[in-house]
Amino acid sequence: MDNDELINQANELGELLTARQLRLTTVESCTGGQLAVALCAAQNTPDFYSCGFITFNDDAKTTLVKVRPKTLARYTAVSQQTVEEMVTGALEQSGEDIGVAISGYAGPDGGPDGTPAGTVWFAWGCSDAVNTAVMRFEGESEAVLLQAVAYAIERLKAYVTSLNDTNR
Repeated sequence: MDNDELINQANELGELLTARQLRLTTVESCTGGQLAVALCAAQNTPDFYSCGFITFNDDAKTTLVKVRPKTLARYTAVSQQTVEEMVTGALEQSGEDIGVAISGYAGPDGGPDGTPAGTVWFAWGCSDAVNTAVMRFEGESEAVLLQAVAYAIERLKAYVTSLNDTNR
């Protein structure tokens, strides 16, 4: 997937969010704001997106989106527990309806615990219902990052599509 395709996907996500009068926040680690860039290139971005957090290191995660230091110490930054806390913290800090968190090892190296490069954790949802997934992407760092952003947009589109007024 290239940047034009990402922007097209971001446009579709924006249309879904706008139609449901929902607003999105993002919190990114390994992708370093690339999801936010795709969202900001979409049409009518101010209608569905207000802010994003880039929390590349643990200090930023604890300070900006309130990830607990004990979570990072026990599970590492690249874990289900951490992305869950990242997304709930971003939702709390921003006051938005839906959030997404991304944390992983884009490469060239993996984690100190042996987690391979290309491993990326995602969390998305609202304050009372968070979904998570882990993916292992192939390729150099840049390819892993593009795949991670595309996957996040794909999951968000599916999530927003599944919402109706009774489960928001």
